[in-house]
Order: sequence, then C-alpha cells, then structure tokens
Amino acid sequence: MKLLSEYRDHASALPNRIVMSPMTRLRSHPDGSPTADVADYYAQRAAAGLIVTEGIWPHSTGQSEAWVPGLQTGRHIDAWRRVTEAVHARGGRIVAQLMHGGRKGHPLARIDGSWPTGPSSVVDADRPHLLDGTKADPITPGAFEHAEIAVVVGHYAVAAANAIAAGFDGVEIHGANSHLPHQFLADNTNLRTDEYGGSIENRMRAPLAIVDAVTAAIGSRLTAIRLSPGNPQFNMVEADPAPLYRALLAELDRRDLAYLHLTDNDDYPALADLRPRWRGTLIANIGENRRPTSAHDAEAVLGLGRADLVSFGRAFIANPDLVERITHELPLASIREDLLYGRDAAGYSDYPRWAAGAVRCA
Repeated sequence: MKLLSEYRDHASALPNRIVMSPMTRLRSHPDGSPTADVADYYAQRAAAGLIVTEGIWPHSTGQSEAWVPGLQTGRHIDAWRRVTEAVHARGGRIVAQLMHGGRKGHPLARIDGSWPTGPSSVVDADRPHLLDGTKADPITPGAFEHAEIAVVVGHYAVAAANAIAAGFDGVEIHGANSHLPHQFLADNTNLRTDEYGGSIENRMRAPLAIVDAVTAAIGSRLTAIRLSPGNPQFNMVEADPAPLYRALLAELDRRDLAYLHLTDNDDYPALADLRPRWRGTLIANIGENRRPTSAHDAEAVLGLGRADLVSFGRAFIANPDLVERITHELPLASIREDLLYGRDAAGYSDYPRWAAGAVRCA
C-alpha cells in the first residue's frame, strides 16, 4: 500500500504518507496555553507521517473563538514545547498551524476582548464559543485600515519564530476554511477598493505577504500553507476559483515551500487542476465537507498521482493508533460527538488503542 510507504523529498523523510489533519478541539487554558492533555493527545498519534496541529492564533486579535490556543507569549512557547517534546520522544514530527480568525470571533471569546476585524466588514454567520461556555450570535466585524494589514502580517512572522522556539518542525499557514488569508481571496469577504482588493493580483497580495514574512522569519523549507479553493464552508463564496488559485500557485511555487496542503471540492476539482502546477510536496485533504477519509480513498488519490501525502481528520480523533489500524486493516472506533469540544481528556486523549472486542466500531 503506497499510503504506508516512506516519503522523502529534499528536506524531509517521513515513515508513511498519513498526515494528521488540523482539527479544532478547544483544549487550552484561559490564556491560550495548551493543557497537559494536548501533549498526551498528539504524542498518542505520533506514528503519523506528519502531525499538523489544530489552528493556533498568532496574536490575540486573531483569536477566532474561546479556548483556541495561541503562540504569542513565553507561556505559550513553554506549553507548546512540552507538546513537541512529547511527540518527538515517540519519534513523531509535528508542525504548528497558524490560524488567524480575521472577521471571525467575538470580544467575549477573546482573551484581550478585541473586536474581530477582517479585510472587509462582512458578517460571519458562525456562532463562536465564548469564554463563559455559551455561544454568541454573529456580530459585524470591523475592516482593516491599510496600515493594520502590515501589523497583522508581522504577527504571523513573530508567531512562526515562536513556533520554532517551541520545537515545532515547521509552520503551516492556515489559508483555508474561511480564515484570514481565505477572506482576502474570496469574493464575498474582500470588498476592498485599495491594492488589497478587486483584481486577482490585489486579492493575493496579503496572503503572499504573510507567506513572505513567515519565510523570512524561519526559512521557506519550514513554511507551508493550506488552501481550500472554492470551499463554501462558513458561507464563503468563490464563484470562479480556478484563475485565482492558478495565479496564486504560480507565485507560491516559486517560493520553495515545505508543502502545499490542498482541500479538494466537489464543485472545483482543485487536486486535478492544481497538482500539475505545483512542483513540491502536496498533501491532499479529500474529506472536507464529505464523508471521512478512508484508507481506500487515500490510496486512490495517491494512485492517480494527485498528491504525495493524504491528511486524515475525523479518523484520527477516535483512533490514536490509526496508522496501525490501517496497516492491519482493523476496525475504526467511533467519535463521541458530544465531547469534541470539552475541556479535559474525556473524548480527547482517552480513546483506547486497538484491543479485540473492546472497541466501538463505526
């Protein structure tokens, strides 16, 4: 099975092609430091070829909801170092996903009480988790002043350096799924009339500035990006994603990044269209807005040559030993949906490894 084979490029060697996809789980302290359970959770899954963490805010003004972790302060760095050390002790590799909420968020969800701000003042219909445990109705975000964009770009660079200081093996910029870079790219969330809006070239400007700032801080071979062309999640609209993402990949491909993490879409076959336009390592995510990714599905994508690696999300939640289960064709445990966003180990780091007769199978 190709999925279980080693993968090498000019910068890395992975024992298999199974990637743990970033998934928000909301296990952090009120200040944004990950809890001890987070170290257990990721260490249990260290057999993955690569782990991509849940989204981590680069600065408190980009916190998308309560209990999302951060990478801004010394306490954050120290707490994440305990996570990376736990993963490395089990032979794993882990990168930090930097996730700025932009227009997403609420003052009562953020540790600094700031008002969410994005490329334009366009409401996000999602209801964020608040620090008091409730959910909020949507609010109208602010729009960045011109000079504020450079400040936000700088936040990414600092957080990337913090990630390396915490022992991460690299950084993935979250440019997908309605987060800040995606908000600059999408039709309905970028209504700007300055050099950051309007044309394809202008809409790419801020995302590329973020990439360049991160690569300047930590190097291109430690920098990656996730994109979700045409993904309608959270009411994002990209009526004709192909021209924009072809142009964006032409720019990104010249930057010699560690990898591209690309989400496929039923309306726009991003993998088929963009794989030939990307010379580097490509991680495919084929489960977004679809059924959970299976080993069979992943093998098919690899067989078509549309990716080098495949990321699994939901399968990793209830199966810390997913690689072993795929290797031996063992049944998968089912997710406890009511505990996805708890505060402790329950439904998070307490899922058992395979034991015959002791697993709830999906």
